[in-house]
Amino acid sequence: MPKKELREEIRRRKHRFTREQLRERSLPIVARLLAHPRLMEAETVLLYYSLPDEVDTHGMVDELLRQGKTVLLPVVMPDRGMQLCRYEGPETMREDEFHILEPTGEPFTDYEQIGVAVIPGMSFDARGNRLGRGKGYYDRFLKLLPHAYKIGVCFDFQRSEQVPVGANDIPVDEVIS
Repeated sequence: MPKKELREEIRRRKHRFTREQLRERSLPIVARLLAHPRLMEAETVLLYYSLPDEVDTHGMVDELLRQGKTVLLPVVMPDRGMQLCRYEGPETMREDEFHILEPTGEPFTDYEQIGVAVIPGMSFDARGNRLGRGKGYYDRFLKLLPHAYKIGVCFDFQRSEQVPVGANDIPVDEVIS
């Protein structure tokens, strides 16, 4: 199935659930993430601040900050790139032009320090191939993190037998759903 059609299919699957149902389905996924040995050992973690149709990471972001970890969140830049900023609490978030909450903390560029990167996706397959939303932000950025352990996160219904892969697509090391 081509990427565009798979994205449309995943969107249809997501629309079968309310926001509350997706939040409930997020709880066991986040519990598995928080108990993951690599995440527990990492001092610096790249996460994402979830959109309403993604695995809800808001509580997890705050929990990792409480644990004393350096928590990094992406900020979309006008040039179609991403930069990372430190998350310093929910009061430091602002809404961008795409209605995504982003941190206003200091930019972070010491990428070698990132031990784990938790990455959202529209769909993942068993080989770690990831289908994003189609803008390429994560694929371009993940090339800068060859050393980080990459964990893809999605709901069970977002997993696919095979995700179409292009030359610029970066797979994750593991998928948790």
